[in-house]
Amino acid sequence: MHVIGTVGLPGSGKGEAATVAREDGIPVVTMGDVVRQETADRGLDPAKDHGTVAQALREENGPTAIAERSLPMIEDRLEDHETVLVDGIRSDVEVDIFEDEFGDAFTLVSIEAPFDLRAERIDARGRDASEDDGGEGLAARDERERGFGMDDAMERADVVVENADSLETFRERIRAVIRDGTDDKKPADPELEP
Repeated sequence: MHVIGTVGLPGSGKGEAATVAREDGIPVVTMGDVVRQETADRGLDPAKDHGTVAQALREENGPTAIAERSLPMIEDRLEDHETVLVDGIRSDVEVDIFEDEFGDAFTLVSIEAPFDLRAERIDARGRDASEDDGGEGLAARDERERGFGMDDAMERADVVVENADSLETFRERIRAVIRDGTDDKKPADPELEP
């Protein structure tokens, strides 16, 4: 059994890492899907209200609410698969939940990229409402995520993957982490064979 968690600021490449995992036949549990579902259940717009609902869930049910709601989905996928990727850990207390549940079988991967590059990616994907359309700007999103404990979670990563080079270089780095189960706290080696 191996559970790989990804942590990183918006636009860093967590979604692309999840795509690589799926291509390798690894199921993905996306913590943001828990929030998107709750946003829809509350009759709100996921493109505009995602951050507000994420914060509300944590305020109403404690800072580990989203991680705890993800555990049954992870355990369900582990019944049929050796490895599961958990996309979008936001805080050190969420890391605690996964470490307590999975112990040494849990690897935390921090995906990192510069602000300007992340902003370009978010604009290009067109999934989120812009500030002009009532959405939240990237600086505000970063601040909210950091308020959850994102920096502390990133600091605890077993592996750091820089995502400022080509898409293929990033995909190779992620593939190496997924396939090799790297658990030393170090940057992923871009020269590793996928």
